[in-house]
Amino acid sequence: MSFREGPAIIEALKKLKTDPDVILFDGQGIAHPKGLGIASHIGVILRKPTIGCAKSKLVGEYEEPGMHKGDKSFLRYNKKTIGIVLRTKENVKPVFVSPGHRLDLKSSVEIILRCTGKYRIPDPLRRADILSKEVKREIARTT
Repeated sequence: MSFREGPAIIEALKKLKTDPDVILFDGQGIAHPKGLGIASHIGVILRKPTIGCAKSKLVGEYEEPGMHKGDKSFLRYNKKTIGIVLRTKENVKPVFVSPGHRLDLKSSVEIILRCTGKYRIPDPLRRADILSKEVKREIARTT
């Protein structure tokens, strides 16, 4: 995914007027078969702190976390902890949080929880998804 989407992400980030402190990705960080998901890959290229926050598990095993916001369990793969399965809202499916680059697991979870409001998906990722769909619709209308 990072080879397909990475160049566009990097170009978009270069156009920002404000340099982000951390970049969230709708995808994996180290919770990847090769330990290098899109959040890790782009984080290394940009030398920026990154976090992967995915809606589904790519690899690993875990126990279902409790049903309350903030409940979590470890995601393990090949005898290593590669992420956290995190409940971001009460009684909804958890998300899969994994550090990308220059952040540890604890900080990644804290940041994701701070970025999560009314919905299951952290607000920056949710807003980016909504905006990307609006842009796609606009492009489709003009072609």
